[in-house]
Amino acid sequence: MSRSVLREAGGESLRPTQPFGPHRFKANGKRYLGASPSKKSIQRLKTKVSRLLVPGNNDPWDEVRDTLNRSLFGWSNYFSYGTRSSAFRAVDHYVYERVRDFLARRHKMAGRGTRRFSLEVVYGERGLLRLERLPRTAASNASR
Repeated sequence: MSRSVLREAGGESLRPTQPFGPHRFKANGKRYLGASPSKKSIQRLKTKVSRLLVPGNNDPWDEVRDTLNRSLFGWSNYFSYGTRSSAFRAVDHYVYERVRDFLARRHKMAGRGTRRFSLEVVYGERGLLRLERLPRTAASNASR
């Protein structure tokens, strides 16, 4: 219902009882975007990452990294609204695990490669994009 309909009906509250669209309401009555990437879209991205980081991929690391970064950056831009931190954290964790396994396999290391390919190495020296560290976009109109 619109606010004018609520006023005309004599309703005290200017806030509808049911949330509409991606908007949700806090206890103080302010709106916020409650939208987040769906489990299906997260799974699609994970599938794309796993297809890129197969053992048979012999491309140079720079090409693999650039392709992976493009995919991650595009996905993060598409889902840059709403509550996204838990989804970005899950994707970052998955991507780190797959990249670490990929690099350990490529360098013929025994074990999982956690010492040689730590978080700092993968996201720092190797230049992989970390979604959690991306800057937040401009404030949306939902806070008005």
